[in-house]
Amino acid sequence: MKNLSFLFTLLLSGISFAQSYNTMWIPDTLSGPNFTLNIRDTFAQIVPTGNQTITGGVNGKFWGPTLLMNKGDIVHMTVNNHLNDSTTLHWHGMHLPAVMDGGPHQIIPPGTTWQPYWEVKNQASTLWYHPHMHEMSQEQVTKGIGGFIIVRDAEEAALNLPRKYGVDDIPVMITDRDINAQHQFAIVPYGDSILANMTLRAQYNVPAQVVRFRLLNGAIETSYNLGFSDNRSFYVIGTDGGLLDAPVLVNGTTPRYILSAGERIEILVDLSGQAGSTVFLKAFNQSLANFIPGSESFPNGPFASFLGHTNYNILKLNIGNQTANPVSSIPTALVSNQFPLEQDAALTRTITISDSTGVTSVPILGPNAFILGHQLFNMNVINHSIPLDQTEVWELKSTSGFGHPFHIHDVEFKILTINGVAPSAQQAGWKDVILVERMKTVRFIAKFSDYADATHPFMYHCHIALHEDEGMMGQFVVTQPVGINEISLSSDFTIFPNPTREKIFVQLGDVPSEIYYATVTNASGKIVMMLPKPELSSGIDVSHLKKGTYFLELMEQKTKAKTTKKFIIE
Repeated sequence: MKNLSFLFTLLLSGISFAQSYNTMWIPDTLSGPNFTLNIRDTFAQIVPTGNQTITGGVNGKFWGPTLLMNKGDIVHMTVNNHLNDSTTLHWHGMHLPAVMDGGPHQIIPPGTTWQPYWEVKNQASTLWYHPHMHEMSQEQVTKGIGGFIIVRDAEEAALNLPRKYGVDDIPVMITDRDINAQHQFAIVPYGDSILANMTLRAQYNVPAQVVRFRLLNGAIETSYNLGFSDNRSFYVIGTDGGLLDAPVLVNGTTPRYILSAGERIEILVDLSGQAGSTVFLKAFNQSLANFIPGSESFPNGPFASFLGHTNYNILKLNIGNQTANPVSSIPTALVSNQFPLEQDAALTRTITISDSTGVTSVPILGPNAFILGHQLFNMNVINHSIPLDQTEVWELKSTSGFGHPFHIHDVEFKILTINGVAPSAQQAGWKDVILVERMKTVRFIAKFSDYADATHPFMYHCHIALHEDEGMMGQFVVTQPVGINEISLSSDFTIFPNPTREKIFVQLGDVPSEIYYATVTNASGKIVMMLPKPELSSGIDVSHLKKGTYFLELMEQKTKAKTTKKFIIE
């Protein structure tokens, strides 16, 4: 078995599996509208004693800060890639322009700064960010790169909900890792060790009142059949894209919620009157149906895991005293969601999910590969073109022998049916990930509004990182209606002041132009700054760059013509 040596090492080090727990780490917060994120290779003490683990983090040793945003904010991101590899950073669940989305096309080379910005149009919700580098997503997510995004709005703020971050409003990223005897992460689909916020054998102190948990499945592949050790009931108040119309009670003899890779839910748990007691958040994966990720039990090979098809603790909750002004009741209503209507859909678009044989280009799954639309992902192929503001029904039709969490960028959707049946009440909100079980068909509806871009596509894919890396992905562009022209003819410009020390400003030529992209390279030709749709009137801050000669390239919006000018930093 692949991890016996690690277990033996822990026993020798005096760590008792029956008694010792580690306090779950809660990410720091950053408030907008301006955010600086530094992605680094680093080390962290994942196993409490012995070797540190090689990790990747954002502004820290692993994972990253929780980004707090308000609906209506225009947020500006400064993303600095200090990794030894190229990466991307995808804002999962965010509705924003494709060129800002952080998909596989927005590659950030090592030593480069990427500066996207957008207006937050999402309603109050729990989103997240993570790498999306094609063929490297599994490796970089395994390192621990990622973080929560919490969007707030006036409608959510008016509700009597817990929102003291880290006290009664608690983010929990659930994942699993294969940790070897040297305490290093193996790059494999399934892990033998469960982590909550990258904390092994996690515990956390919670007050004896109504507590809100924002649960994210950040695993490479595993789905978690979530519930509590005492089978207590809980309320689902939000799905991927925001709050439900009303809380949904999950109760009965075995109250459970299956959370697949990339999915989020917000739940309320009433702990009133229970001070001094403990309860565990658990995965009851022994009862998962066959061929759902996490239900398998392989003794050997790349998919082996001690956690496969078993029940296990995720987080020990130690219930303490109430806080001041506790939330002590569950609201009866939340928000009024306005979903697209099926009769308004212009068409039904069918996306097939299937298995393929004879594939030689995928190293782990080959010669058997999972594919979308009967083909492996090709970066240069646009699979679908969608007119701006069009409402569509997407039919996800699976003939695959395995379940796949399907994720779409750009939009949140409403599930219409799962194998011809309306979704349960706890799945009746806004979604961007849906588990499509083997041989089943899921239909959802979405409206593709606000952002059109014929150059940069949005992605759709299986959110199992291995499947995504090996080609289970497609892409679509949202296009402007015929007859709508962009103002663009020339990208000629001048730079001032030149030389400079802090900022450069751009004066465009006599013919007005809209700039699609700006790129700064050094004298050696290395890209050091990437600015999608730059706000040139504010200038470009180059104060962090070393003295020397640089080149600014501007790409014009409509024709994509490029013009380059030299400038000097003193």
